Amino acid sequence: MRSVLIGTLLLLSPISSILIPAQDDKRDEQAQGEFFSGVVTELAADKITVLKTVLGKNSDTRTFLITPETHVEGKLRVKARVTVRYAHEEDSNRALRIIVRTSQKK
Repeated sequence: MRSVLIGTLLLLSPISSILIPAQDDKRDEQAQGEFFSGVVTELAADKITVLKTVLGKNSDTRTFLITPETHVEGKLRVKARVTVRYAHEEDSNRALRIIVRTSQKK
């Protein structure tokens, strides 16, 4: 009973509320990659251009390099909705994975 009381007091003490700073979040974010979703406007063997439009905001167009390491899920084509996971490099964005979104019929 005494050990339960001591344990409870330790859990409720202000010392237990000290936050430990996370490790380098930017490094973890780069390892995971960033995401960009939109509609394919241009498609070539080595690159893909995607247009993202949001109602009430400016549209954004990005071009991604396609390498042999890029994983493609689905059939890529112009006007297809895609989500691209990419890594930002010095002067370009390299696609790590491209997921083609299929339309669901109702």
